Amino acid sequence: MGFRPGYIRLYETGELFERIKGLRAMLSPCRLCPLRCGASRLDGDAGVCRTGRLPHISAAIAHFGEEPPLVGRYGSGTIFLSYCNLKCPFCQNHEISRSGDGSETTTEGLASMMLRLQREGCHNINFVTPTHQAAQIAESLPLAVEKGLEVPLVYNSGGYDSVETLRLLEGIFDIYMPDFKYGSDRTGLELSGVPGYFAAAKEAIREMHRQVGNLKTGPGNTALRGLIVRHLVLPGGLAGTEEVVRFLAGEISRETYVNIMDQYRPAYRAFEDARLSRRITGSELEQAVEAARGQGLCRIEGRC
Repeated sequence: MGFRPGYIRLYETGELFERIKGLRAMLSPCRLCPLRCGASRLDGDAGVCRTGRLPHISAAIAHFGEEPPLVGRYGSGTIFLSYCNLKCPFCQNHEISRSGDGSETTTEGLASMMLRLQREGCHNINFVTPTHQAAQIAESLPLAVEKGLEVPLVYNSGGYDSVETLRLLEGIFDIYMPDFKYGSDRTGLELSGVPGYFAAAKEAIREMHRQVGNLKTGPGNTALRGLIVRHLVLPGGLAGTEEVVRFLAGEISRETYVNIMDQYRPAYRAFEDARLSRRITGSELEQAVEAARGQGLCRIEGRC
């Protein structure tokens, strides 16, 4: 018997509907993410994330720019969700995350997007910035399962996630792919406007790994289940790479699949901060990679 995503079993046992109830309850007062802003989103109020009751979607496409285990041959079925619970001044998708490019849809509409991407041959459904819309994603799943959805789901977040929410998502997502942006709470507050980023990300990644373990792949080396961690190298060591990789190697697993990302470029409001107003250098990237290697991490994307 081949791989079956966890959400199918949850649907068959009825547990998925209990999870949906739990996630829906967390919308009013909203406490889906560590900010716990308390907005009454079931009544249509927008929280800190500026998203109300319905799914808000920017685009749904077969994406070939993600990590190779997600892309495979036919692409990652990527659904870009509008808005975000972080306020990163260098966001390269700021039209979506800050300006809210896109429009509201229904749970039926979101289910249809997933099914279309599967029909196009995508190896997974990859939700970008799902943290603040986790309940809406879960609500759309029964409709999609009933019409034949059977590919893994990817939780592609900014890393500022609540363990309480993640526990309700156990078995719904087979692949977790958080950013691990900063190695200190202070930097998270300064750059992304949220308190306790490093602490929250550590606890979230612990929970994600507990649920799905290290990355496992199937035919064609495509991802089936597990944890992928992204870490964007910032100029001047602002990302705190040493602390990030020390935590991953020491408290998660040396076999954690880590993408040390080199594509930082000043975007959005980055030029307002002199520290962020330039690209990283080759030596800064190499230092970050060597820091990961030095901690014994052995699955560094493209560099093992």
